[in-house]
Amino acid sequence: MTPAASFPDRETVAQKFAGASEADKSYIELLMENVAQDDNLVDGLHRYLDLSAESRFLNSLKLETTGTWIGTAAPARLQIRLMEAAKSSQHPAYQAFRNGLSRSGGLEKAYPAAKI
Repeated sequence: MTPAASFPDRETVAQKFAGASEADKSYIELLMENVAQDDNLVDGLHRYLDLSAESRFLNSLKLETTGTWIGTAAPARLQIRLMEAAKSSQHPAYQAFRNGLSRSGGLEKAYPAAKI
């Protein structure tokens, strides 16, 4: 068993989340395809949310858009981890990301409600 790859680091992933260009989104989608990169992706997401929470100007619309995008683009195996990251703080930056993530419906698609 090989250890998890340390590339890319969380700073690089956080910069890609902050960039929000098509090239950055493609990079993140490529990371989401590789199971070995899940920890790096989630660590980078936490770093991105932490940096957004520390900034002087809170761009909640961008955070919601990022949450919506990653919720629709992420595979089912990442949906719970994304929601855990979004619920890890009560800061408005995390709440904006969580609103977008909930709006995407990714968690409901990955784990549909049981029909009783």
